[in-house]
Parts: sequence; structure tokens; C-alpha cells
Amino acid sequence: MLKEKRLERKLGKIQSGDYRPADFIIADAKDGDMALGCGVAGPELDKNGAPTGRMRPLQVYRDAMKNMVRDDQVDIMLTSLSSGEALASQGVFHNSAVTPAIRLNDGSDIWHWRGASYIAHPTVPFRSARLDRVKPLADLGLYALTFFNDLDQDRRSLDAYSQFRDEASAAGIRHFLEVFNPQFKVATGDQDFATYNNDAIARCLAGVSSHDRPVFLKVVYNGPKATEELASFDPGNLIVGILGGASSTTRDTLEMVQQAERYGARVALFGRKIFFAESAPDIVRTMRLVVEEEISSEDATKFYHDELKKKGIKSKKTLEEDLEITDPTLKMA
Repeated sequence: MLKEKRLERKLGKIQSGDYRPADFIIADAKDGDMALGCGVAGPELDKNGAPTGRMRPLQVYRDAMKNMVRDDQVDIMLTSLSSGEALASQGVFHNSAVTPAIRLNDGSDIWHWRGASYIAHPTVPFRSARLDRVKPLADLGLYALTFFNDLDQDRRSLDAYSQFRDEASAAGIRHFLEVFNPQFKVATGDQDFATYNNDAIARCLAGVSSHDRPVFLKVVYNGPKATEELASFDPGNLIVGILGGASSTTRDTLEMVQQAERYGARVALFGRKIFFAESAPDIVRTMRLVVEEEISSEDATKFYHDELKKKGIKSKKTLEEDLEITDPTLKMA
């Protein structure tokens, strides 16, 4: 008998209002090859930990996907279409409780390869993945957009999203919606950007039927007030998830998960914070601890370091350094 996908059960509990911390959804976002090109797996290091000047091959990244699925700690594995095909050909998701998902668009605000300067400009909507090629692999994917408070720019993005929804519905593919913060300052009058962004998200979905709405959101953690406002706006129909952003300290990672869940988020979709951790399976287990057992991020960071020591894994930072909260948004709470 094939395993039930945990995601479906958890979504049902959240949508029915019967959410418990054990229903918190964690996704491993390993779609970075659509943003970073050859640099996605990070620099190669020599035996002393010094960079060799070369980048690690894509197989390192894909091996990490396979290991995470087999470890069975995450609920979703998000990949590019090409990586999704590679994993499917090896039967990675066969009889697994982990749901595969594919990145369905790749607008210019994720074109972050070496030497690129696209993020200094508003997004150009763009899609590489053909939905008829996605469907044999997964019925769930990610669509991303960004609001710039620019009428023509935002209309183009919303038109592209509308066209995508029509095609996705026809193809039988569900999606979750990622909404980035712009990479440069956007004027929003006497309102802060998080307030503007919340209104933009709610407004853009108000005219969308339940048949075409995103399963959940993936947004930047813009602090307690913004998260709580968005999460409480239409609970059940508008499930809030947070994205992780750049890797930093372990305390940042765990504090972000804990704060987000406390203020109403029900999903965490982390990429670099998982991939570049000393032990990806252990950081995910520790993320679950801070949500499910309400262990403080400080104690959880110490626990994570203890786990590394037990396994003979060298930590990248001292415990003192790793206990620092460096993200200004996290300090709001």
C-alpha cells in the first residue's frame, strides 16, 4: 500500500480549524538551480575547509534532495523540473510520505547568478517549465510574483499570474503562491511596505475562485504584526507560509520558525537555511522541536550543537556565535 502524503492530512487539519503544532508543514526548497546556475551547490572546499575556486556539481544538490526525502522529516520537496525528473527516474518519491513540488515560474527577480544585476530592476514575468511536463511528476508547484507599487509593472505580473492560473487549472496542477519583497526600496507613502504587501496579496486573490486559489502562501517574514494580520485575515482559505532567505545563524533559523508559527504561519519553506546547515536532517528535526514542543530557540540551538558533537560533525560557528539573533526583523518580537 502506498503511503499517504502527510501534506494532505495537515492541510485538511489547518483548513478545518483543527490545527495543532504537529500539523505545521515544513518544505525543503531545493529549486535554487533556477536562480543561481552553476553556483547552486556552493563552493568546493579542500580538506582544510578552504575554497578551491571551483563550485560543487549539481549532483551534490540532488543527493541532498534524495537524502532529505529518505530521512522523511519534511512534508514537501520543491525542485526545478529537471531535478524533479531526475529524482522521479530514480524512484525517490515512490512510497514516500513527502510530496514532490516543482517551481512553475522563474521571473527575473530570482536570476541571481554570478555577475547578474537583474535584481536591481522590477521583475520581468517568465516561465521555463511546461505544465504538461510537470503533471506526470507532481500535481503541486510554486508560482512567484512581486509587487512594486508600479501600476504597469504590477498589472503585467498579475496578467501573467492570471494566465498561469487558467493553464494550471486546465492541467490539473495546484500551486502555492510565493510573494517576494522587492530587492530595492519601494515607496509606499505613509504605510510601511509590509502593510502594502499584505493588502496587495489579499486584493490579488479576492477575485479568484476556490478552484484556482493557491493552496497556501510563501512570503517573507516581515515581523509579528504583518504575519499576524495576514494569517488572521481569512484563516483556512489563506494559509500563510514563510520563506527562509539567506543562511545565517542557527538561532536565526529556529527563532524565525518559532515566531512565525506563534503569529499564525502554518508553513515554513526553507532552502539555504537547510542546505547549508552542518546537518540538514538535524536542523529540520530541531525546527520541529521548537514548534511542536515549544523549546526556546536558544535551547534548541544548544541541542543542535550537541547533536553535531555526538555525530562528529564540525560546526561552522562557535556555540556563542550561533546563539546570536542577527536578523533585525526577528528582534521586533
